[in-house]
Amino acid sequence: MDSAPPQPGQSIICIGAGPAGLTAAYLLSRQGVPVTVLEQDPVYVGGISRTETYKGFSFDIGGHRFFSKSQEVERLWDEILDEGFLTRPRKSRIYYRDKLFDYPLRAFDALFKLGVVEATRCVLSYVKARLRPIAQPGNFEEWVTNQFGKRLFQIFFRTYTEKVWGMACTEISADWAAQRIKGLSLFKAIWHALIPQKRNRSGNAVIKTLIDSFRYPRRGPGMLWEAAAGKVERQGGHIIKGMKVIEVIHENGVGWKVVAQDRNGISHEYHAQHVISTMPIRELSHALLPGLPAAAAQAAAALKYRDFLTVALILKDRHIFDDNWIYIHDPGVKVGRIQNFKSWSPEMTPDPALNCYGLEYFCFEGDGLWSATDEELVALGTEELVKLGLASLNDIVEGVVVRQPKAYPVYDDHYQDNVDKVRNALELGYPNLHLIGRNGMHKYNNQDHAMMTAMLAVENILAGRQIYDLWQVNQDAEYHEEQGNKTEANYRRAYWQVSEASPLVPIAVQQTPSS
Repeated sequence: MDSAPPQPGQSIICIGAGPAGLTAAYLLSRQGVPVTVLEQDPVYVGGISRTETYKGFSFDIGGHRFFSKSQEVERLWDEILDEGFLTRPRKSRIYYRDKLFDYPLRAFDALFKLGVVEATRCVLSYVKARLRPIAQPGNFEEWVTNQFGKRLFQIFFRTYTEKVWGMACTEISADWAAQRIKGLSLFKAIWHALIPQKRNRSGNAVIKTLIDSFRYPRRGPGMLWEAAAGKVERQGGHIIKGMKVIEVIHENGVGWKVVAQDRNGISHEYHAQHVISTMPIRELSHALLPGLPAAAAQAAAALKYRDFLTVALILKDRHIFDDNWIYIHDPGVKVGRIQNFKSWSPEMTPDPALNCYGLEYFCFEGDGLWSATDEELVALGTEELVKLGLASLNDIVEGVVVRQPKAYPVYDDHYQDNVDKVRNALELGYPNLHLIGRNGMHKYNNQDHAMMTAMLAVENILAGRQIYDLWQVNQDAEYHEEQGNKTEANYRRAYWQVSEASPLVPIAVQQTPSS
């Protein structure tokens, strides 16, 4: 739906100071457009890309490798962060049967550590899969088996996937596997190990899962977003923390009134011509006035989210592993992944004699893990780290817990229909409301994808019409500029890097109705 561009003196409200919200605010304020950002967190900006701190230690919430195939995003990172980035080696491994295996899988490393007998079984299984592949893989297990063979699937894929998501791999869509492990097979892993790969700053010729270095702010990803917030304010914008949006009211069919509560429960009103929302669609639906039509409201209420928490343990540094993180495939512990914050950047640990590990537990808000006390969770993390042989009990100094609600939108078998219903209702009845970002669009995307939705939304707002369909920006996609229903031959491309930097979000298999 087209709308008039902002007029002099008319402002824009951004709900949420994550990567998408701050990108939009930065670009708008740079153009002299009055913008106010309302952020629920009283301390941090950056959303899940923030950097939390404790006694001088810095924590990356979920892990954020800065690499994008979009040169526009790369340029914007450089423009915002004056201090520049470190270039860090990318290293991840899988913990399996008391051994650490390279990830992405490197054929010789995996086969050597598995031993002669198991390695032989893996190779034969791979050969069988290549000679007799499943013609139309319908689920995660079948797709990965086609790429790696049944045996390697059982060893390196099933355990972690089912542990994190609590659902069988046969219930997860093959589309999700193709998206998250695109372009990689056992053959390509062997080829990559044998033949030196050409490096390309744009990353266009590099398989996503084989990227071996990345850029990173010295004090974590939040450093970038703190810089962005500072520049927004210097450019005339406003960042207001500790504001929980409770009402988003479409006034007189023209402007918007946003009501937010501060930490003391006092309500504040903000008026604007446009609203850019990164808040979860489910919460936006509850706040929206007039309310959505019944079917759309029901669809919004059905959207689900995956939560997780990090138990950060400070300990004496014995240099046991130097990975950015390791995946834990041991079914005897609950932890799913362990970050080594010093390997992201040495500046994240203030004392060189110490280190900090972040043990990540995947859960749902309100379940047993989420509801456990911080003391119980620190004790659990300590016990499991020692059990895995990655630390000695006497070396652990203390710990702290960081919870992240609604970290990942869940792709269940009805999510797309639900999102479409909400989207259609918003486009028909709520002009000048722009949804961007991961939770704002209920779209599992990485930081650079979220930023691009913001960048294109700003272009739409400034033009006063929809030049770009933001919903076409997704994981591992080419963005096509559209006019009407026709895609122009001379279109704009935005290439994306989707790595395994974030926990995977499965898409449930579509069930075929029985006849």
